[in-house]
Amino acid sequence: MDETVQIPSKLLSQLSSAAERVRKHDFFRVISHYDADGISSAGIICQTLQRAGKEYQVSLFKSLNSREMESISKMDGDCLIISDMGASFVRELEKLPRDVIILDHHTSQDESDHLLHINPHLHGIDGMTAACGASMCMLLALAVDESNWDLAPLALAGMAGDRQHTGTIQGINRYILQGAEERGLTKRSNGSLIPSGDLEEELYLCTDPYIPDVSGAPEGVSRLLQEADIAAGSKFETLELEQRRRLSSLIALRLIQEGVTLDTMMEVSRPRYFLPGWDMDSEGLASLFNACGRMDMEGMGISLALGDEPSMREAKSINRDYRVNIVQSVTQVRDNGLVSMDNIQYFHSPSTGFTGIMCGIAMQFFADPGKPTLGLSRKEETVRVSGRATWKLLEKGVDLSSALREASQKAGGNGGGHRIASGGAFPLANEDLFLQELNAIIGAQLLTSR
Repeated sequence: MDETVQIPSKLLSQLSSAAERVRKHDFFRVISHYDADGISSAGIICQTLQRAGKEYQVSLFKSLNSREMESISKMDGDCLIISDMGASFVRELEKLPRDVIILDHHTSQDESDHLLHINPHLHGIDGMTAACGASMCMLLALAVDESNWDLAPLALAGMAGDRQHTGTIQGINRYILQGAEERGLTKRSNGSLIPSGDLEEELYLCTDPYIPDVSGAPEGVSRLLQEADIAAGSKFETLELEQRRRLSSLIALRLIQEGVTLDTMMEVSRPRYFLPGWDMDSEGLASLFNACGRMDMEGMGISLALGDEPSMREAKSINRDYRVNIVQSVTQVRDNGLVSMDNIQYFHSPSTGFTGIMCGIAMQFFADPGKPTLGLSRKEETVRVSGRATWKLLEKGVDLSSALREASQKAGGNGGGHRIASGGAFPLANEDLFLQELNAIIGAQLLTSR
């Protein structure tokens, strides 16, 4: 086992204060994001409160804006806990006439004397790579009661949902992983380009990697398996070593022909973290949470996170529908192509729930790797935007968090997130203005770094 990660003393002090507020109050309002990290976060908080004998009511939000903030201000409850969001609304939240605890990992430097803003960025820890929302919630759960270590699998699902499990797991995430491994709550295994499970089904639904002319293409799946001399109905787990090598090589060849980088293929082949208590790995659990949130079944996601067994069966059905929607939508984007500007590229998405996922898949597997990718979804008079970059673009100076925040504000909206993955919203009438501003901002970022 590696040397144990140390949690900063100031962060421990904040967590201790938050734990005291949990013990002090009786009724809590829990607000969290609707994605995998947000649902994992909410699950950890709700189980912690439940075990402490507290009453709570939980709500999942797609985003925070002035309308949602007005709704939150009218909520009752002795204490408000906001997880995986809230960092951009510290000033508004500290005006509420109740205790507020923010457990977020998005970029912020807003400290407060009036509420507890527990955020890795305030302690010199990168919330994009070393701590997710569920990680911060896990720290609070442990501060309330050390016996809550059994909730660590939910934190691992949160990390997977925010793709913080790729590469070297570090910081607070590593602290939680170490604790989970020591307690037998997770087991590490080697990764592969080949998806696990039924190969016909999984290759058809596969978007990580997105395999050109195979993902979303039943005939392409059949041709690939025939070329690899693998019988229909085969599962990855039953393949012989030589069959695995052939299939993996064929997938790698298709990815290389598409222009997918070696770094991306290495990321896809990352280690997996099996969760014995859930009988799946952390990515599988994250996918179930994501599906529930994105398919407007947030309540099902919360029930699943609380350990409800019937919800598991329903979530698996929802997840298949979700994955079918994703692979078909991504295939449509690939077939139609992206609109390219000098410094950015973008596409229009018919769904507000899938845009970020689609954007990330496009950025990794078929879009121009030299430009950040944006997905725009229109709903009534509002445009929601999701943006994705690559680590190499970050090395060249790209910061999507600040770029989308600035461009969205100039277009009459708001935005933010992480340097590599961010989002925003603005009035539909200002879409062209937003794209022009963002193109200029990214261009300036790239120019400054040269």
